[in-house]
Amino acid sequence: MNPKQLKALSNLCFYLGFASIAGSIAIWYLTGGDTAVAQAHAERFGIFVGLWAPTFFILSNRFDRYADKPVEVESA
Repeated sequence: MNPKQLKALSNLCFYLGFASIAGSIAIWYLTGGDTAVAQAHAERFGIFVGLWAPTFFILSNRFDRYADKPVEVESA
């Protein structure tokens, strides 16, 4: 992949990290339900989605660093 594609992928992962946080809060808040079982499920599912955020932020960092590395040219 060229550096421009890696930067775009880095930005996408960065935004997905924040979307995961917002989605986690929205899932927890909007899918609460009336019963204790439904509320517990909403909490667990919200936490599950919220755990994606660190993964996306780490991937964003890795792609950004890889895009900044100098390109090595093979000599024949």
